[in-house]
Amino acid sequence: MIRSHKTVHDTTQIILNELNIRSVDRSRKDISIWRNALISAESVYYPNRSRLYDLYEDVILDGHLSGVIAKRIDAVLNKEIYFEINGKKDHSMDGLIRTLSFRNILRTIMETQLWGISGIEFIPGKELTYETIPRKHIKPELGIIAYEQTGTDGIPYLDLDNVWVMGDIKDLGILLKCAPYSLYKRGGIADWAQYIELFGQPVRVIKYDSYDEQTKIELKQILEESGSSLSMMIPRQADFEIKDGKQTNCDGNLQLSFVKALNEELSITILGNTETTTSSYSTGYAQSKVHLQQQYEITASDLVYTAAMLNSPKFLSVLRGYGYKVGNGQFVFAKDMDIEYLQARILIDKEVAQIVPVSDDYWYDTYGIPACK
Repeated sequence: MIRSHKTVHDTTQIILNELNIRSVDRSRKDISIWRNALISAESVYYPNRSRLYDLYEDVILDGHLSGVIAKRIDAVLNKEIYFEINGKKDHSMDGLIRTLSFRNILRTIMETQLWGISGIEFIPGKELTYETIPRKHIKPELGIIAYEQTGTDGIPYLDLDNVWVMGDIKDLGILLKCAPYSLYKRGGIADWAQYIELFGQPVRVIKYDSYDEQTKIELKQILEESGSSLSMMIPRQADFEIKDGKQTNCDGNLQLSFVKALNEELSITILGNTETTTSSYSTGYAQSKVHLQQQYEITASDLVYTAAMLNSPKFLSVLRGYGYKVGNGQFVFAKDMDIEYLQARILIDKEVAQIVPVSDDYWYDTYGIPACK
């Protein structure tokens, strides 16, 4: 049975309090779990993302993956942002922009691209306050926030002015592509650790005469008291040989190469490059510069996406509900000035200006020069 809810302006009821929140499934994950979770999320008749999002919670514990995710998100969070009305800065929003709540909203917007969806419930009050809605409970196909993460009965959110659900119905997020690499990497590191345990220290082999039981007992005591390194006791008459694979993997480089390859795939998936996070044997200034430019393009796209979300009718309506004078204004990210690029561009602009008239606005916008008042 669907329960009715009022808007942010006339209720203090919090949706999160009505949900039955379940713990994250921390059981062992592998590729078969990922594939089954994907099939469940893409089901036409009964789509459910709960298993997939439990898997996401597990794979983001990967150190390299969490690092490149933070790098991409921080590239947006650390950009200067301001509010403007009719092309002029409006400083009345500066206090809001500097709050932790606003910064966390920016983070949630960016995380939407990773997870596919995000949900925020704004809490009534004088200051901008909100609760994050658990993604496993958001059912975008049904337009509800389910009481149970696997259920289909819940609260319709499309007409609630204090609930903001971001993301596309069919989007399962960038983490969908990262999950297999992270799972394979986990297995590769486990194999590497086992290799180190087996062959990272000398193997002690003691031989004894099979009929001499007293000597066997004494030698066993000596091995137990002389450390925890791998040791073996075999009869002298027995033939003993270790097949350790050192002819092809004498230093564990096979596992190291595998882990590096997976880290590179994770970097490319999140950042679009590898050289801005790790260096390769063939790296050079030109190659690093190209990779850095690729990351700039992704950051530029993220800035456009985040600004579009902040300037959406939904969020601006929420700000009006908190008493902010939004008017016809918009949030704008300050432009970054690439000095090396501008030095090359101004030479061309000077030549062009001698042939055709160039407006003053072009110079102001291109080179970030404040216009005269």
